[in-house]
Amino acid sequence: MTDVATLPDPLAEVAPPSNRHGAGAWAMWLARRVGLAVLTLWLVSILVFVATTALGDPIRAILGKDYGADKARVAQLTDQLNLDQSLFSRYFSWLGGLLSGDAGTSIAGQRPVTELISDNVINTLVLVLISALVMIPVAFGIAMISANYRGRRADTIIQTILLALAGLPEFVTGILLVALFSTGVFHALPAVTISSPGIRPWDDPKSMVLPVATLVLAVSPYVSRIVRATLLEVLDSDYVELARLKGIPERVVMRKHALLNAVVPGIQVIALQLAWLAGGVVFVETVFNYPGVGFQLVDSVRNHDVPMVQALSMIIAAVYVLVNLVADLLSILLTPRARTAISS
Repeated sequence: MTDVATLPDPLAEVAPPSNRHGAGAWAMWLARRVGLAVLTLWLVSILVFVATTALGDPIRAILGKDYGADKARVAQLTDQLNLDQSLFSRYFSWLGGLLSGDAGTSIAGQRPVTELISDNVINTLVLVLISALVMIPVAFGIAMISANYRGRRADTIIQTILLALAGLPEFVTGILLVALFSTGVFHALPAVTISSPGIRPWDDPKSMVLPVATLVLAVSPYVSRIVRATLLEVLDSDYVELARLKGIPERVVMRKHALLNAVVPGIQVIALQLAWLAGGVVFVETVFNYPGVGFQLVDSVRNHDVPMVQALSMIIAAVYVLVNLVADLLSILLTPRARTAISS
């Protein structure tokens, strides 16, 4: 007869090692993810600096025909851009200033870069936030309708429209909306955002409609299709079939069982699309003359304003990395299996 004292303790078999349990494991995971984010931004900073340096002599590009005549201006720009230093010295000087909040002085505006871009950063964040708040319920609603009518005519029509919208570049979508609502048919909305110093774009809500609609139409098809695919997979699972056999109405099954299990893939694709908006918003802001980071980046490239281009490029990269980091964190928090894997 086996001694009870020699039997293995089942709790001891499933208990995670004490040195990796709980808060310690979460701190290790978060430290690794933050470290990767910092490494990514550092590599991006090298790429941005090398790319702007490889464009050629910025002074010649700025002054044009006056390059040989205005020697005082040449000397001023040489000192401002640290062109008399080595490439490595210029990079580390720029990176140190960026980390301390000093992105240099704008060549076109002759003012600190951080002072010039602060308002535009807020304008872009508001535009992206409003677009996300509209896009998320619209995309999930379309996915639920399409999944509910899968294989029927309504589903076919919805998928055809989504594929057509996904194939259109965002600036084409913006131009079509302008032609439809501003210049061609209805004349109901302004074609461009008209703003003056001290006035925010959202002070005139009508001027925000077309930029927001363009971003929503550009992003929603991808989110809807991913969420629909996840919903169909969940709806075919055993536990959903068991819920149906218990007599639970289909709308309750969709809302309480299927949709909740499609949230995590939805969060991941939403994060990817929001990160894409950090760069894609450049085209939308340019089309609608929206005073944001994208419009200012295009204007800075046109004016050969190297400090502005470098700072705006790093802001867009930082937003992209931050959104992906938040998406990873939310996915872990909402997935019990993933939380267990980290803590074990």
